[in-house]
Amino acid sequence: MNNASKGHCVTITPQGKLQLEIAQTAVRTQTFSMNKKTRNRLLALGCLFVFLALGALFYITWVVQRPFAIIVFFADNLSPSVLTPARNYQGGADHRLVIEKFPNLALLSTHANDFAVADAAAATISMATGQKGNNGMLAVARGKEVLPNLVEIARLRGRATGVVSNASITDATAAAFYARTTDPLDYPLIARQLAEREGVDVILGGGAADFLPDSEGGRRKDARNLAKEMGEKGYDVVRSEIDLEATPSWRTPKTLGLFSMGNLNFADEFAAEAGQPSLATMVRNAIRLLQYNARGYLLVVDAGLAGKSAAQNEGERTLREILALDEAVEEAMKYAGPKALVLVVGKRNVGGLRLNGYPFRNDKGAGLLGINAQGAPSLTWSTGPESGTRTSPEGPVSTEPAASKRAAAIGVAEDVIAVGSGPGSEALKGFQDNTEIFHIVEKQL
Repeated sequence: MNNASKGHCVTITPQGKLQLEIAQTAVRTQTFSMNKKTRNRLLALGCLFVFLALGALFYITWVVQRPFAIIVFFADNLSPSVLTPARNYQGGADHRLVIEKFPNLALLSTHANDFAVADAAAATISMATGQKGNNGMLAVARGKEVLPNLVEIARLRGRATGVVSNASITDATAAAFYARTTDPLDYPLIARQLAEREGVDVILGGGAADFLPDSEGGRRKDARNLAKEMGEKGYDVVRSEIDLEATPSWRTPKTLGLFSMGNLNFADEFAAEAGQPSLATMVRNAIRLLQYNARGYLLVVDAGLAGKSAAQNEGERTLREILALDEAVEEAMKYAGPKALVLVVGKRNVGGLRLNGYPFRNDKGAGLLGINAQGAPSLTWSTGPESGTRTSPEGPVSTEPAASKRAAAIGVAEDVIAVGSGPGSEALKGFQDNTEIFHIVEKQL
């Protein structure tokens, strides 16, 4: 019996050894080939993912590039019933304002969540958050969550932010973008929220009294000087147009401009108060200070004085405030550039102003005021104090009568105008709700 039959060892001949080595080499070659194919497939898949990622980045960056500048103007009484007489007052029936040349237009419904006619707080909150607000409240909640507004969203996305108003910066329209309260008339509280919360880089307007203690001419009862506190946090605090123009823009802007203890002067009063900047001047400087930011900016502008004058039935002044808004819009278009998203949006209507009679085609200015050729008042109101008067044999006669005389005019149910230029503004078309403004802006932030 040999060793092989006993199972102890196997003798491999040289020929068999050669065949075994050939087989092992073939296995190694096949394995290497399979590994190479797998590696090549993984590399190809990786290249595909990189290509897709670069394509997506190119698409986002160049094809659907968001605008660097986003500016949203808000104004009371921006409706056809007021825009038409404002146009005629400036240049006659054939004249067109800057905002009438915008390519996109819609009429917006303005009702609040609880009332058919919104107040300033509810109207602005609806556009700032995208959800209807209640009259008399500067906050909107969904369940237990307080909804963020456009300024807060812009800040989270890396944009610089600014709020400008020719009324008080603590009024409901401006405050809707930084404050939350169930009392929009609690101006000292609103000012404190602005001072204590981060989020607004450039703040320009009136309302200094809400930031100063009563010992310094303000109306704060807590002895706090909020303007000083904001200065200690890094804000440049300016109190005049000269100071505003001198504010440097080469560094990160944090600017608080308080140019009046209350509202700023009306457009027809600036000659008497040279230290105050106009709405157009504030807008231009806000753009100058905000445009440093590499990721762009959002600027909210409240042309608030049109509503203030309408509440007192001051017809000519109301028309001039609409023209001041138009001038500020022109300034924004000039300095923000042609690729900016600029929206001009009505908030609500106050007083129900109407231009009556049959003025001549080229009548403008004072030719549209007083008693017209038909013997009727050219300007009338639905409610208010009837500010204009003239003398007659029967005694004083109102030149701007109101159908219902009141201490101050009240809101009117009427759609408002919204016009837009730039990326995203093409969404303005036909009849829409005012909450659409939020969605248009939010998509471009």
